[in-house]
Amino acid sequence: MSIFAGVLTDRLDKKKIMLVCDLLAVLCTIAVFALFRTNHLMVWHLYALNIISGLMNTVQQPASEVAMTLIIPEQYYQKTSALRSLSRSLISILNPLIATALYAFAGLNGVVAADVGSFIIAFTALLFFVSIPKSRSERIENVFRLAKEGLGFLKRNPMILTLLWFLSGINLVSSAFDAVLPGFVLPNPKGSQTVLGIVTSCSGAAMIVGSLIVSALPKPKDRVKIVYLTMLFAMGTENFILAFSREPVLWCIGQAIGWLFVPVMSTNLEVILRGLIPVELQGRVYACRNTLQFFTIPIGLFLGGFMVDDVCEPFMVRHGDLPILRTLFGIGKGSGAALMLFILGVTGSLICIIVGGRLKKYHYSEM
Repeated sequence: MSIFAGVLTDRLDKKKIMLVCDLLAVLCTIAVFALFRTNHLMVWHLYALNIISGLMNTVQQPASEVAMTLIIPEQYYQKTSALRSLSRSLISILNPLIATALYAFAGLNGVVAADVGSFIIAFTALLFFVSIPKSRSERIENVFRLAKEGLGFLKRNPMILTLLWFLSGINLVSSAFDAVLPGFVLPNPKGSQTVLGIVTSCSGAAMIVGSLIVSALPKPKDRVKIVYLTMLFAMGTENFILAFSREPVLWCIGQAIGWLFVPVMSTNLEVILRGLIPVELQGRVYACRNTLQFFTIPIGLFLGGFMVDDVCEPFMVRHGDLPILRTLFGIGKGSGAALMLFILGVTGSLICIIVGGRLKKYHYSEM
């Protein structure tokens, strides 16, 4: 579906796409609330409305990416990408805090009111105050043929394709990490739900700092090298620090170190994509990018949970008395998760080293 959403993005008005998608998404929220208040909400309603909301996001995301390219002068790609990373980081930290506070003081009514209110502000701002240059394709061609053009562009540009496969591997490891982290923190004698929340929030705080850093940095000589070196640093530190430590302070430090340079990576990747992909193809290519780069996330979440519960924890129960395993990963519940974090660290580092070796032959720098 994502690839065909890119075709719509390239053929239709980007502003109208975003407005319609936002409107349908908020209508899904209102529908859930109305069904809940009238005691008619059923499980299948949630599935159906989530599917609609997900489809709207699938269509809107490439449209917003193309709109950013049309609005922003090329010399400001790095700073605006950094600001977007900053915005996402603030959202990841503030959203649960604000939602919890609203629910505590005003219940579900307050949460939904805030959601609808934020939609009205964003919808009004986009409708009346944002002007997006037209970049609509005038060609009337078969949708499947247009979709193939996005895939064809990636095949003709091995640097971009290699970067996307590289990041799909990184997403596999990082999503598995997300599944493993609760199983590592909660069983620990010094762990708890509160500690897990603090450790998790450290990633958002680190990304805020990283976004500020990259917004102040000059243009690098080679953005491709920045992409894989920052990920090598993240994969080669965070997983190992957590795997070998038993103190919440060290877990927080590991999270912060691992996520500090993620905005640096994502900013440089965005500049590369915006600079190399023709604007008339960006909707389709970004849609293909979303499919290739992010399809490994649900796989990683499944593998992370499966490996901890069915492989690593049973392995540590049987062999955890070995001195080297006890020293490295501890004993009892959670030691299997520590072992899995070590495996993820090795896997992520190998991905960066192997694919990074292939990426060394590529170079990207603005003139």
